[in-house]
Amino acid sequence: MALLDLPCRCRIVALLSLIIFVAFSHTALSATAAAAATYNVVGLGAKPDGKTDSTKAFVAAWAKACASPKPTVVYVPPGRFLLKNVVFGGDCNNNAITFRIAGTLVAPSDYRVIGNSDNWISFHHVNGVTIAGGILDAQGTSLWACKKSGKTCPTGATTLGFSNSNNIKVVGLTSLNSQMFHIVINGCNNVKMQGVKVSASGNSPNTDGIHVQMSTGVTILNSKIGTGDDCVSIGPGTNSLWIEDIACGPGHGISIGSLGKDLNEEGVKNVTVKTATFRGTQNGLRIKSWARPSSGSARNILFQHAVMINVQNPIVIDQNYCPDNKGCPSQVSGVKVSDVTYQDIHGTSATEVAVKFNCSSEYPCNNIRLEDVKLTYKNVLPAQSSCNHAAGTASGLVLPSSCL
Repeated sequence: MALLDLPCRCRIVALLSLIIFVAFSHTALSATAAAAATYNVVGLGAKPDGKTDSTKAFVAAWAKACASPKPTVVYVPPGRFLLKNVVFGGDCNNNAITFRIAGTLVAPSDYRVIGNSDNWISFHHVNGVTIAGGILDAQGTSLWACKKSGKTCPTGATTLGFSNSNNIKVVGLTSLNSQMFHIVINGCNNVKMQGVKVSASGNSPNTDGIHVQMSTGVTILNSKIGTGDDCVSIGPGTNSLWIEDIACGPGHGISIGSLGKDLNEEGVKNVTVKTATFRGTQNGLRIKSWARPSSGSARNILFQHAVMINVQNPIVIDQNYCPDNKGCPSQVSGVKVSDVTYQDIHGTSATEVAVKFNCSSEYPCNNIRLEDVKLTYKNVLPAQSSCNHAAGTASGLVLPSSCL
């Protein structure tokens, strides 16, 4: 019954009740907001000039946030804040710390300052951390140039690393020009990344966009990744990974692997990649393993609703990976690949072989499914498929014709 349908007195009572409810709700929300302590890094000594080292101020803000028994916000206002490598570690007294970043965090221009560190910015053994907004500028171009010159150079630092942590959210973050990987999720549970943007040159070495390994319950949504290596790379021990609405390019595509580098290795399982666009990438949807003995595996994988635009290898399983033919004594992959579905994949291949399954002779790929796949070569010519030690089925319209 609508409010206007009530008798006059009832309408007045209902209206007063509504006003009281709204006022109470507003008061409750205000109280909740007030309950969250906020630490502004500028108030703790940080300088937004891009030149003054603000590392100590960020560490001080984290120490206060971590020690607080109630939800806290570390606020980074507009400006450029110079940071050296920094570790934000637990265990904290609360499970609700938000980095609200309105400005840019910038790494030292001299790549040697952080180049030998595993991470530039890392979170270790934390629970309930959110990063909202902001830009991370690792200034990695000078290190890329060093590597290409053949000189002896540092390996380079990952821009943002999460390890052994739970209940992590990263929303609206931009990562620019990482020295190595942009974002790494290692040994974590329940991680959500949404609206992330990754940007680096297409020829920048080893600058994977988002790398996931030894982690469960990771979700990556609505993100745009352009880089010099894999847009998303999926390593051993990944379980229940959901990737949706991803724009990839430039880059090497979305890759499961390389797997099987170690003899004893946890497998990858329960991975969904849904609604992805690949533009001018080296690969589209790839599974890759070393040609060497391993206990590893990749199973229960769904690739669904993908668009390929001038992609060199739109669909590929390569189990004979062995750079420079070194470290592969048997030249046979021990990784077991099974239950992989490619559903509604269409677009254009930059090479004639658009679908390539090059599987292990000792452990052939099993239960590979192609459903409604339409890939052409250079938009107008028929493409081809190639199978080696691969078994499975095809249904619906499948072009090029299945070789399973």
